[in-house]
Amino acid sequence: MSRLLAALVALTAILAAPAQAFDPARIGTLAEEADFNGVLLISRGDTIIYARAFGTVTPGGDDPHRLDARWRYASVTKQIVATIAMQEVAAGRLSLDAPISTYWPDYPNEEAREITIEQLMRHLSGLADPDLSPAMPTGLPAFYTAEWAGQATAEGYCAGPMLAAPGAAFRYNNCDFIVLGTILERVTGETLADLVAARIDPAMRFYPDGADTVPGFYLTQAEPPIALAAYGAAGGLNGTLLDLWRFDRALLRGNLLDEASRAAMWDGRPELGQVALGQWAYNAPLAKCTQAPRLIERHGAIGGIQLRNFLLPDSDMVVIAATNRAEGDFDFGTIWSGSGFTHDLLSEAACHWMDG
Repeated sequence: MSRLLAALVALTAILAAPAQAFDPARIGTLAEEADFNGVLLISRGDTIIYARAFGTVTPGGDDPHRLDARWRYASVTKQIVATIAMQEVAAGRLSLDAPISTYWPDYPNEEAREITIEQLMRHLSGLADPDLSPAMPTGLPAFYTAEWAGQATAEGYCAGPMLAAPGAAFRYNNCDFIVLGTILERVTGETLADLVAARIDPAMRFYPDGADTVPGFYLTQAEPPIALAAYGAAGGLNGTLLDLWRFDRALLRGNLLDEASRAAMWDGRPELGQVALGQWAYNAPLAKCTQAPRLIERHGAIGGIQLRNFLLPDSDMVVIAATNRAEGDFDFGTIWSGSGFTHDLLSEAACHWMDG
């Protein structure tokens, strides 16, 4: 055999070789090297192929993280509420193009009545932003403190002076989903808590309901007291990671939305940074994948808690990560940067199934 032929045979063998098998040990090594304290869950189809708790709840303490602990879902709540909204769209009781005034004619801010449902779900509303409410001595915006319980509402602070005209620009804003949640209650005649229990999972709860959840830490210190109920439809759900996984699986299987409704919800707009309706949708550049997989991403953070929820429709996978260390203590990184913990985690978890 000539050298050229031998080289071609060797090259063909390399190209034809299967992708490196999924190795749970590499996931564990990645988490340990990053000093990750929290829980990871990975599934393919209806099978959980990896679930493990790492580290301790309290920095420097002895209480280990547990797989059955309850977590605040933070802004992953928006992904769940968006699903209920799209169910109402599919049923013809809600329209993405309709303004707030269609469902709430006397909304206290007259200018805001022209905001459409889609603008709420894509953060194009221009509504007042809770994060800009006066800072308290703890550093928290007043909206998320017990002192503001009476005005931290859709018809209270959220109906205050607009920051921009509806549709003028993207601005991430919790008031968008707080208002959307109230509209869903007006349209259905049910509380948002009842809608989630009936349509998504009865184990999920809106604060102040639900069992104790994992506490958050920042720079090894306990986070200040937070009025978690103030987040409502924007971030107020809590549950276990298994509860969240059941939602993800039902969404991927098509049990919660038909294909057309799900596609509309997952319509990531490049001009808006790939924002879809209550989540982000884009092709993720993962170093170990031969092609960029489609990724549905929803992340959340409140106080010292960070949560990442990833759905990969093409490989029928779910990857969930939760930590009770704030961004100053643990950096998840970003997918688009091509490096960082979540990029490396998804590369290890997903690329084999795409390329194998």
